[in-house]
Amino acid sequence: MERVTRRSLLPAVGGAFALIAALSGCGVFSDKAKEPEKPAIEFKSNVSAGQDDVTVDTLVRVSSSNATITAASLKSAEGAIDVAQQGDVWVAESRLEPGTDYVLTAVGKAADGTTETLKRSFRTHALTLNEQTYPSVSPLTSDTVGVAMPIIVRFDLPVQNRELFEKNMTVESSQPAEGRWAWFGDQEVHYRTKDYWPANTDVTVKIMVNSLPAGNGIYGQQDQVVKFHVGRKLVGYVDVDRYTLTVKADDRVLRTIPVSTGDSEHRSRQGTKVIMEKLRKVDMDAATTGVDSEDDDYYDLEDVEYAMRLTNSGEFLHAAPWSVASQGRANVSHGCTGMSTANAEWLFGQMKKGDPVEYTGSPRPIEQGNGWTDWNIDWDDWVKRSALTVTPTPPPTATPSLSPSNPTSTITAAPGPGASTTLPNGIRLRD
Repeated sequence: MERVTRRSLLPAVGGAFALIAALSGCGVFSDKAKEPEKPAIEFKSNVSAGQDDVTVDTLVRVSSSNATITAASLKSAEGAIDVAQQGDVWVAESRLEPGTDYVLTAVGKAADGTTETLKRSFRTHALTLNEQTYPSVSPLTSDTVGVAMPIIVRFDLPVQNRELFEKNMTVESSQPAEGRWAWFGDQEVHYRTKDYWPANTDVTVKIMVNSLPAGNGIYGQQDQVVKFHVGRKLVGYVDVDRYTLTVKADDRVLRTIPVSTGDSEHRSRQGTKVIMEKLRKVDMDAATTGVDSEDDDYYDLEDVEYAMRLTNSGEFLHAAPWSVASQGRANVSHGCTGMSTANAEWLFGQMKKGDPVEYTGSPRPIEQGNGWTDWNIDWDDWVKRSALTVTPTPPPTATPSLSPSNPTSTITAAPGPGASTTLPNGIRLRD
């Protein structure tokens, strides 16, 4: 009998173990390949978590490369900014406020239906008042004005990016009227129509410049939306040579008034002027125009009635009972257009801010900027003052009807060259 030793059994035993291991392996492991791990939803935004110097002109955006954004919001302690879908991207509909904490939230949905939520906090760069330009607008909301009323926007700090600002300033009217913005320096821009406004028109002005970069590190401080009403067409026609003021409503003569305008040393200015303010009574002191009290041309008139300003330098329509004998016969004033108290009271009740008064027969032209002199600029030259090169289409959009009102400010001023006043257009006092 062959002796079987322990050593000789090892290969057989090992082979048996190998076979058992192989057989048992077939029963333990699946023959399927392991499924790859799905990537998490990836969000992309132009603001970073914890960022503390986001510029205020940023329009916050959020998107995803591997999911669909189903909702997004942008909130601060002051309120929420609407975020709207634009294709695959959600974009904030307005710019940001300075020195403000915001939270951006977005919900992403993957193809398999799973969702994830992004929540990202950030802060905007703080700005001082010297880094923000404030737009004041005339006329004011709810004003009823005349057909020659220009829209005047004044910025308290310079605007270098005029084209960008002008693109964000729109005018809508209930009746189509071709119009254009014109810049007078870097702090003032006017809008007027090619011809007088259509009578009985509602107008909406939108100055959407909040947080818009004005240049040189300055940003727009606030949006302004102003709604006003253009009333009936009322035009005054002053014939200096004939000493008359003819008033027409809707091109129909209402009254012809005998007047006296500026004498040979103080000619009333030729051109189209616009009623800037109405004062029931006003003191007219020539000292405010630089005339010395010892000068022969000095005057100091108290409580001049029914005064309507036409120029910064001090031309008014007003009652002048002291010159009734000359009215309709001679020009004897220091530049104003005087008439009887009865006629002045009637005219005061007819005319409103923004009504035009066209002067003819004077050898002295009106100076540009001496009042609301926009209508003395040829339309082609006016268009050249725009920062935009493309002619805009006249906007036909209607605006709601407005309740007519005509607030005025009383400013003591006097006729004569050189007077200057701050117009009542809501300019903010700087801190």
